Amino acid sequence: MSDAHSLDALIQALRRLPGVGVKSASRMALHLLQQDREGALLLSRALHDAAQHVHHCARCHTFTEAEVCATCLDPARDTSKLCVVETPADQMALERTGAYKGLYYVLMGRLSPLDGIGPNDIGLKQMLARASDGTVREVILATNFTAEGEATAHVIGEALKSRGVAFTRLARGVPIGSELEYVDLGTIAHALVDRR
Repeated sequence: MSDAHSLDALIQALRRLPGVGVKSASRMALHLLQQDREGALLLSRALHDAAQHVHHCARCHTFTEAEVCATCLDPARDTSKLCVVETPADQMALERTGAYKGLYYVLMGRLSPLDGIGPNDIGLKQMLARASDGTVREVILATNFTAEGEATAHVIGEALKSRGVAFTRLARGVPIGSELEYVDLGTIAHALVDRR
């Protein structure tokens, strides 16, 4: 048995994070053990507590420690709008803009048949029930502009259309402050099609 079993286990655990390879995981592990033992213990407790106490909101499926998240319980939110996003990170990004005051449904993923992820895996049935509850007047499809995100938005849009629920898709186009010559051709093409 290696003298560094615990160190190896820590490195392997850190490698589970997205975008973290062996070198990055080793640097993090060595930094925590060599220069920030207090930080290592804090990280350990925070991970343990989050894994024990954070679960999905019963209404929107985002992360929360309560049965229903604070956003869903906020009486100032516009209950006639439901924004469908792929992840809690996407929800947080929209919230940071301060431009959206409606409610959310977090899919916790996107359709990806090649990876075996179908409609049941992303909670499509629950999202459609929420969108068809009689309170929601508009569903905003805010999935990412990847092939899987587009396919997910298309499937959801078709399901909403068959139920008579109005929906819109996030606009896409040229970023503010950019110069056309540096913008990719796909973005320019979509901006032309979606112009207003």
